[in-house]
Amino acid sequence: MLRERIGSENLSEFMRYLASLECADSERLPALTDLSERLGISVASLREQLEVARALGLVEVRPRTGIRRLPFTFTQACLRSLSYAIAVDRSNFQTYSDFRNHIETAYWYQAVSRLTEQDHQELHRLISRAMEKLQGTPIQIPHQEHRELHMSIYRRLNNPFVLGALDAYWEAYEAVGLNVYTDYQYLQKVWQYHQKMVEAISNGNFDVGYQALVEHIDLLSQRSQPIPSQKFE
Repeated sequence: MLRERIGSENLSEFMRYLASLECADSERLPALTDLSERLGISVASLREQLEVARALGLVEVRPRTGIRRLPFTFTQACLRSLSYAIAVDRSNFQTYSDFRNHIETAYWYQAVSRLTEQDHQELHRLISRAMEKLQGTPIQIPHQEHRELHMSIYRRLNNPFVLGALDAYWEAYEAVGLNVYTDYQYLQKVWQYHQKMVEAISNGNFDVGYQALVEHIDLLSQRSQPIPSQKFE
């Protein structure tokens, strides 16, 4: 069976153990010595497998609370791979950015149709906060609002892979330094499109919002910004 093949070839003993648990994610797991005996592997091997699981965001390890399984997200697994790809060749960020754009357009209608009135209000608040920063003295770059706006539009999707891929994009976006871009006219145009998208969502004009999203993406693709060398953590 595919499930058995995947489990035997791609999962460590510790990951298989995590996947088999029926306990709540917040429940504390046994100590390493107990797990080592239960899984039939050495403590040293278990520590290595635990570190991999931690790096993938599957568990948290704290001195007082011990080991706890975390709810599954795709963000860390995606980000680790993306960070490596960008370290190898920084142009991979543009490639991933194109991938992210296709995700947003593909899931637009499904995402916006699930947003609540409270979500609409939050989107409008983000627009207001961003405009205040752009019109303030001194001018501030509304990067956090930019990230929150896009993620909020897709927040109701019950798809951890979509959300993880989008979240990883914003982590990389910050790491490569695009959150400090300072072309004021560009920022104004970006937030005009954002405002149009949000107004269309609130009015139920999803086609109008989709067109604004596509035009917004076209604007991003025209942006020429050399990506500086950055250290990825």
